[in-house]
Amino acid sequence: MEKLSFVVPVYNSENTVGLVADRIAAMVEALQTPYDYEVILINDGSSDGSYAVCRETAKKNAHVTALDFSRNFGQANAIMAGFRKVKGDYVVCLDDDLQTPPEEVPLLLDKLIDGGFDLVYGHYAHKKHSFFRNFGSRVNAFMQTAMLDKPKSIATSSFFIARRFVVDEVARYDKPFPYIPGLCLQVTRNVGNVVVRHDPRTVGRSGYTFRKLMRLWLNGFTNFSVKPLRWATVLGTLFAFAALILMAVVFIRSLVGPSSVAGWSSTIISVLFLGGVQLLSIGLLGEYIGRIYLSINKTPQYVVKDSVNGPEDGQDGEGTGGTR
Repeated sequence: MEKLSFVVPVYNSENTVGLVADRIAAMVEALQTPYDYEVILINDGSSDGSYAVCRETAKKNAHVTALDFSRNFGQANAIMAGFRKVKGDYVVCLDDDLQTPPEEVPLLLDKLIDGGFDLVYGHYAHKKHSFFRNFGSRVNAFMQTAMLDKPKSIATSSFFIARRFVVDEVARYDKPFPYIPGLCLQVTRNVGNVVVRHDPRTVGRSGYTFRKLMRLWLNGFTNFSVKPLRWATVLGTLFAFAALILMAVVFIRSLVGPSSVAGWSSTIISVLFLGGVQLLSIGLLGEYIGRIYLSINKTPQYVVKDSVNGPEDGQDGEGTGGTR
């Protein structure tokens, strides 16, 4: 019997995470083809009682494993922890807020198997996120196409299914700034989409702030492409070429007629603009160097302080503070 693994990052969702596990179990039981299954709940430093719910769920259901991080490391890091824990042939990643309904998983599974894909993303026909989240998703999609050479016909999301070899390869990445779509696209381009339902959020609000979205974009910008540095080089070359042309024009005009004093405002604007471009390029270079420094120092992706692996365990599991 083949096995399905479900990876669920958990953050401040004490009112929904138990329902997610229950609905996954009901969905698997309703499948026409029998599958074994497991659910990995990763509590990413929640400030509410989410981990208490995860622990109780794991103690009651042998198919559920609960992990607890020592602090908030981010959704991508939680997914990496789940990827290293799974044992299934097919791995499904979904959210903890029930906006990605577990009942839509059969659509992803059928698309993966029937279409012969390695990876299938759920595509939301009508997203129920806020305007801010939808705008961030559009920026993220543009960044993926520009930086990661993602096909424009493919829409990525946090709701996807992958074959085990894809997950195993992604799990080998041990640097502190994982970006899941970029890692998956490095492994395979045999990627599909299937339209799924996206339900409105009924409890709480999104944990993605502007700061977290910026961190996500930077991970995609700097972890898998040197295009930003190349763009900075091209931009600097264009400005240098424009300066040479302007210098030639000024020199010729001084030979032809009396020189005139340039406007103060245009000079200041030019200096400020060029200074801003230089600082942006330096900051981008510093971001690359800083990430190299943190990677060399082996900054951990996450630290697991407690885990429960079903009712037969009931103990702290691998609460050793390990990072992998």
